[in-house]
Amino acid sequence: MVQRMSRMLLKTLRDAPADAETASHKLLVRAGYVRRSTAGVWTWLPLGKRVLENVTRVVREEMNAIGGQEVLLPALLPREPYEATGRADEYGDLLFRLKDRKGADYVLGPTHEEIFTHVVKDQATSYKDLPVILYQIQTKYRDEARPRSGVLRGREFQMKDSYSFDVDDDGLAEAYRLHREAYVKIFNRLGFDYRIVSAVSGAMGGSASEEFLAPAAAGEDTFVDCPACDYAANTEAVTVVVPPAGGTGHGPAEELDTPDTPTIETLAAHLGVPASATLKNLLVKVDGEITAVGVPGDREVDLGKLAEHLAPATVELVTAEDFEGRPDLVRGYIGPQHGRTFRYLADPRIAPGTAWITGANKPGRHARNVVCGRDFEVDQYLDVVVVEPGDPCPRCGAGLEIGRAIEIGHIFQLGRKYTDAFELDVLGKEGKPVRVTMGSYGIGISRAVAALAEQTADDQGLCWPREVAPADVHVVAAGKAAQTDLALDVAGKLEAAGVRVLVDDRAGVSPGVKFTDAELIGVPTILVVGRRAAEGIVELKDRRTGEREEVTVETALARLSA
Repeated sequence: MVQRMSRMLLKTLRDAPADAETASHKLLVRAGYVRRSTAGVWTWLPLGKRVLENVTRVVREEMNAIGGQEVLLPALLPREPYEATGRADEYGDLLFRLKDRKGADYVLGPTHEEIFTHVVKDQATSYKDLPVILYQIQTKYRDEARPRSGVLRGREFQMKDSYSFDVDDDGLAEAYRLHREAYVKIFNRLGFDYRIVSAVSGAMGGSASEEFLAPAAAGEDTFVDCPACDYAANTEAVTVVVPPAGGTGHGPAEELDTPDTPTIETLAAHLGVPASATLKNLLVKVDGEITAVGVPGDREVDLGKLAEHLAPATVELVTAEDFEGRPDLVRGYIGPQHGRTFRYLADPRIAPGTAWITGANKPGRHARNVVCGRDFEVDQYLDVVVVEPGDPCPRCGAGLEIGRAIEIGHIFQLGRKYTDAFELDVLGKEGKPVRVTMGSYGIGISRAVAALAEQTADDQGLCWPREVAPADVHVVAAGKAAQTDLALDVAGKLEAAGVRVLVDDRAGVSPGVKFTDAELIGVPTILVVGRRAAEGIVELKDRRTGEREEVTVETALARLSA
């Protein structure tokens, strides 16, 4: 049935919402695709629902092609499974928690690893029941503290999550490969510009992990790309090659009088040395334990990266209260020398044999020629610095480039974290129990809609790839009754030929408003029935390129039907 704008629940807006900052937020609201219900919760209106369904269709087709079996699990879940895996604590305030009338604890599902594991434990008893890939397309819930950017970061969102179950690691590797290839096909079909990057697993757990990122200025992820090889990674997953041990020609450590130099900037200026010659020691609390993190003075600690490395431990910055009653902690003059009373973590650049200027653990005093391995030891090395443009590629050494992107997909080799928690075993070929291994694979469905809007929109409005657009052709009747009749006739014939059509047949709306709305809504092809309609001539416009052409109605029908 032809979609007629005169009968559609659709109201376009000239102005964007006052709180909208990203292009997708502004345009999806202005073009009548979504409306805000409350902070982080969105209503998908008819046009938006069609785009959402088109993304879903592509995902479903490619998941079915690799043998995925679709299920639908509840969103309201008992809390116990999340407590069994520790994720009730790991998610913290992100987890929506509630009680029923009898006082039983429930959560709204943020993701479903635990519940899928229960399903397979109930259904699979033998290796003959595996491998299996299960997936669902469902609403997820996360209590974001500051939902923003429209549907890009909401409290309720649509997601495809799939899970593979295998009897061995070779099977897991194959399931991971199948998903990776399926994701490539999905994002190619959807029209994305994307990168596949190494990532960290975070609260999900597991080993191998890759993200599919859509480069966009509105993206909240940062990633590195090597221009000289195919290395790409989320900045939190960038690895640093530990330098070889330094020389042994350093003089003895020397204490210096450095009054009023509690920062790297003041210290470097006082001594006339570059910041890179100093050792910055950031104090944090790891599950409440005071810990110092050492990095070169010209670099910053990436707290997100640090938290990922130390998960599930909680990482917090120290406060003024933490220094009370601790004369061993001298604010602004912390050093890692022998005799310290705190754990010491360091970036790999703080390598054995390297010498530094660092705090002497005394007010107004620093020390020079403090050598790693001689004057202090590192308890654990972690890649914790904020990556900067030009840092060496860990694969080839070329300078890295940094960009911003939106995460649209993530794949994990989970291993046995969840099957261990729930003792998911099947009877193996040898007649003995075998512990099942898992993979987890997600695609943000609603996020993909916003990410495509970010990547493809222009100054006039949305500009959808044909695979996901709410229609193939937007027919615009310029205004007169005869033009509207011809527009509806053309629309009907296109629809009969299998072309998805949106027709603007609104009475009392000026041609200028209709043309503006057509650009804003972003259907790939615009067909205008205008001033030459009586001659059987219409105008075709390519929404993406802006190219226009006047053709006969017959030519338009033949071309668009093809």
